[in-house]
Amino acid sequence: MSMQASDETLIARIAAGDRVAMEAFYGRHHVRVFRFVVRLVARRDVAEDVLSEAFLEVWRLAGRFEGRSSATTWLMAIARNKALTEMRRRPMEPLDEARAETIPDLADDPEQALQTKGRDRILRHCLSALSPEHREIIDLVYYHEKSVREVSEIVGIPENTVKTRMFYARKHLNALVTSAGLDLGER
Repeated sequence: MSMQASDETLIARIAAGDRVAMEAFYGRHHVRVFRFVVRLVARRDVAEDVLSEAFLEVWRLAGRFEGRSSATTWLMAIARNKALTEMRRRPMEPLDEARAETIPDLADDPEQALQTKGRDRILRHCLSALSPEHREIIDLVYYHEKSVREVSEIVGIPENTVKTRMFYARKHLNALVTSAGLDLGER
C-alpha cells in the first residue's frame, strides 16, 4: 500500500479489514496522537495504553466513519475520549520533569536544541499550570494545528466556547510566561 494514500482512503480500506492500511494509518499518525494523549494524561505508560485503545477503536469503527470531518479530527476525538475515560478510571499524577525530558526533541540542529532546552522547560512548566481545558485547547490549536471547527468537533463543545477558552488560555499562558521571564518572540 502506498504511504501516499489519503487518510480517508486508508479508513475505507481499514473498514474492509485491510491490515496494511491500518499499519499505514498508524504509522502516519501514532506519534502525533501519542504526544497529544501524553499531554492529557501526563503519564507515558497510560498514554501508551490509550494510544493502543484509540487505534483499536479506529479498527473497530472504521466502517462508521462518515467523512463529515477529516480522518485526523475523527482520530483525535477518539483518542481524546479514550484519554478522558482513562483519566476518570485512574488517578493521575503530574508529568514529572524527568519523564518529560525523555520525550524526544526532534530539532534538526543540536546546538539550537541546547539553546532552547531551558526555554522549553519553562514553557512546559507554564503550560502545565493551565487548566486541563485550556491546555487541551492550546495543544490542539498550536501543536496539532487544528482549526476552531475541528477543535469543536474533537472536544465536543460549540465553536464559540473554543474561541472563549482559547482567548483565556492565551491570556493566562502569556501572564505565566511573562512572570517566568520568558520572551516567546525569541524564536
